[in-house]
Amino acid sequence: MISKRHFLFNIGIVVFPWLSLLFIGKRSFKRFSIAGIFIIGFEIINHLYGHKRKWWKFYNKRKSFLRDELPFSIGPYMPLSMWLLKISYGNFKKFAILNAIADGIFAFFLIDVLKKFKIIGLNKLGHFQFFLYLHYKAYLLYGFQYLFEKIRGYRIYM
Repeated sequence: MISKRHFLFNIGIVVFPWLSLLFIGKRSFKRFSIAGIFIIGFEIINHLYGHKRKWWKFYNKRKSFLRDELPFSIGPYMPLSMWLLKISYGNFKKFAILNAIADGIFAFFLIDVLKKFKIIGLNKLGHFQFFLYLHYKAYLLYGFQYLFEKIRGYRIYM
């Protein structure tokens, strides 16, 4: 049974990042949405693998991918990816640094806050390993967007 705290957290982690996309602009949404969809699909595969390996632990009694990991996949990944691409695409160094900051905040700070609220905690991964698990996908995202724009003939804006 899902706790009320976990249910509200799941709603928030999905709704608020998606609401932020109202401010990204129609052109940016169209430009970066394919890469965002790609990263959601890739992240779901990663979460399934991590779920199987028990890299993290959710505090609900009954384990459920749909209730536990899926909100993390469909909630912040696409909107955050699109915002980071909008802010820094064309400047790879800036993109990598912003992603490292965002992933570091989650891996080294927010994961401990979520553990204190009894939502999720790391099980078989340390904080640095979890950071690497989060961060390597940033390079795939940037590479995917680069190839997509090269194929589609978009100009790279700096």
